[in-house]
Amino acid sequence: MSGRARLALCAYAATLLAAGALIPLVDGVGWLVQAAVLLGVQSGVGALARRVPLARTLTIGVQTLVTLLLLTLVFVRDHALFGVLPGPEALMRLGELLVAGGEDVGTYAIPAPMTDGIKLMVVGGVVLIGLAVDALAVTFRSAAPAGLPLLALYSVAAGLSDGGASWLWFLLAASGYLLLLLAEGRDRLSQWGRVFGGAARNSGGLADGLAGVGGGSSPVRTGRRIGVLALGIALVAPLALPALDSGLLGGKGPGNGRGSGGGTISAVNPLVSLQNNLNQPDNREVMTYRSNIENPQSLYLRILALDEFNGSEWRSSTRRLTDVPDRLPQPTGLGRDVSVTEVRTNISASRSYQQTYLPLPYPASEVRVGGRWRYEPEGRTLVGDDGQTTRGAQYEVGSLVVEPTAAQLAAAGPPPEELVREYTQVPGSLPGVVAETAEQVTEGASNAYEQAVKLQDWFASDGGFTYDTTVTSGTGSSAIARFLRDREGFCIHFSFSMAAMARTLGIPARVAVGFTPGTMKADGAISVGLRDAHAWPELYFEGVGWTRFEPTPSRGSTPSWTRPEVPTDSASDVAQPSADTSAEPSAAPSAEDSCPPQLRQEGGCGPSQEPGAALPTDRGTPAGTVLLVALAAVLVLVLPLSPLLWRTRARNRRLGSGGRTPADAAARTLAAWREISDEAWDHGIAPDESLTPRKAAARIVRLGRLDTTAAEAVHRIAGSVEQVLYAPEPRPSAGLAEDALTVRAGLRASAGRGARLRATLLPRSSVRVVWAVAERRTALAERWAGRPGAGRWTARLRRLTRQHG
Repeated sequence: MSGRARLALCAYAATLLAAGALIPLVDGVGWLVQAAVLLGVQSGVGALARRVPLARTLTIGVQTLVTLLLLTLVFVRDHALFGVLPGPEALMRLGELLVAGGEDVGTYAIPAPMTDGIKLMVVGGVVLIGLAVDALAVTFRSAAPAGLPLLALYSVAAGLSDGGASWLWFLLAASGYLLLLLAEGRDRLSQWGRVFGGAARNSGGLADGLAGVGGGSSPVRTGRRIGVLALGIALVAPLALPALDSGLLGGKGPGNGRGSGGGTISAVNPLVSLQNNLNQPDNREVMTYRSNIENPQSLYLRILALDEFNGSEWRSSTRRLTDVPDRLPQPTGLGRDVSVTEVRTNISASRSYQQTYLPLPYPASEVRVGGRWRYEPEGRTLVGDDGQTTRGAQYEVGSLVVEPTAAQLAAAGPPPEELVREYTQVPGSLPGVVAETAEQVTEGASNAYEQAVKLQDWFASDGGFTYDTTVTSGTGSSAIARFLRDREGFCIHFSFSMAAMARTLGIPARVAVGFTPGTMKADGAISVGLRDAHAWPELYFEGVGWTRFEPTPSRGSTPSWTRPEVPTDSASDVAQPSADTSAEPSAAPSAEDSCPPQLRQEGGCGPSQEPGAALPTDRGTPAGTVLLVALAAVLVLVLPLSPLLWRTRARNRRLGSGGRTPADAAARTLAAWREISDEAWDHGIAPDESLTPRKAAARIVRLGRLDTTAAEAVHRIAGSVEQVLYAPEPRPSAGLAEDALTVRAGLRASAGRGARLRATLLPRSSVRVVWAVAERRTALAERWAGRPGAGRWTARLRRLTRQHG
């Protein structure tokens, strides 16, 4: 077997071994067989193209074309030309399957059912990773960089597998990479002739390709030892480093939330996919409820509390579980003189919403629910036992509406020492700027309540923060410091930062995760969607208990006890979240590349070269060439998607601007109007600046063939714009972001499939980027022309141009 054939076989095996980490994510393993067949055809085409031989870039191009044909044949045969050629309809169908697969990933808990969309994502992803590995390791003869796509494949699996990516999958993936490195080393050394003493132990085959070519001094044998040592370190190191938790192995934290009887609840971080769901294009419904509460906008549905901050993340502590009592105990710290009203809420969860924790109004006093549930007293949460989830659950909750006054919170006594000791802990890695900023913001406050209100107001309006769901969603100490510096983020950053700053001030604090109240429907029920998921801080005050605060601008509702002089009855904006992901432990892989070091036989062979030994004919592709090819590939992928990326970022910024001042409200209103104007433009309705907002809204409704709900949303936003532009004292409007998204959904529903795809991938409104660049260019030209001596330099440039022209 030739050297390249051995490399191709090892690249094929390494990809399949790394793909094994995806097995715990979905039901069944039939997809792996399908991926192995497609990967084999792709590798065979590459081998034939190299044997012709074709240029390297042409080889990769042929493999890419064949891969597209294979995916078309397998997934969209009915829409393809002659059953195999990917015409426009087939490509459109592939795009729809990818979108559906992304929605299914956010809908189902692990292991997810093998829907068509998920199968395309899994099989197609493995085949594309295999193409990258084959191109780097075999076509360009650089096996070491091929570890990066293999690591990416394993990392995605480990990050999503909720502990299923065990040490076995890591060991298999690492073994495949070592095989690839050793095969490349053997191939390179073979080109030097018989350099080292001794004879090969095998006469051929794969074993011969991977065996050493000499005695104990062989670099290949040394490389094997280095690889085994690196693999052992990668397996053992995460166990010795608590900050890494479960490291690359993606194992579970301590405890278990399942099993018969369920003794403990494990440390859970449900925030892994929160940012992805915040940016979902459709606000899919996850539950509905009816309640007799007077002000529904204060009814937050709480999933669990994150009360442990270890410097790298906020997470839920390990707690003991008990049976669900008929009547839940009195909330910790709640006194008799605080106003309390008990309300009843009936909740119906969607079949697509599969969550281990049961969303409840806080504090719940009584829960009537069928199934196997356990109670965690400290956080007052219900946890599914033995695989029990919220899917399709219907339950009734009695809960307390606690309404303390500002005077009661200000007069709160010192909390119990044990509670202070647990809930004011901050890690040593927390930068000093966090505590310093907390002291500066709360300067002049005479008690813990005034400090908490100052912190909330600083984040919500006074500090110049911007709500942006595209910011990296880190939760550790460095992420908090970066958030305080850049002042851009979403609910995770606001809630975690306020809780950490409160702890530095000695105020017990934790972070709650759940849903904002949702949106009222025509029949009186309230609908809760993906974008209603939220995170908020809870601070403890003796005599009141754990108390909600809302530092995130334009999200949720400001608690009345933080604004005693101004009632807060405004409607909640849409929070955009991760709701249907299972809340069980999810250990993300380490960000560091722990692949074993590459073997450098060719460097070690130089001094030992015997006279007359032939030099290698192929020393591999230079690293610079590999980097250039990788950069070109990135550009080819990113440039076509740049209009989509710009449009998505513009939408998030317009619908997520922060602050609660009148100026901020006016800016949000105009931004929402610009957003629906651009959305209509993307769907073929060009803007007409000569029309009034009311006439422009009517035109969008008519040309866009909007239904009643979307038409009402357009007119509400147009009315708000008229208020901002013409009213002496504009009235702030709530729910603008929700209305804008409703209009977008209406436009997409009335448009054809081709128009929807065009609006998504090639939005017409992205021409605004070109206009902005042209305006900047004009401004720079005018500024340059106004500088002294500019005319002289321009004349010289013209003379040089004539001389060389």
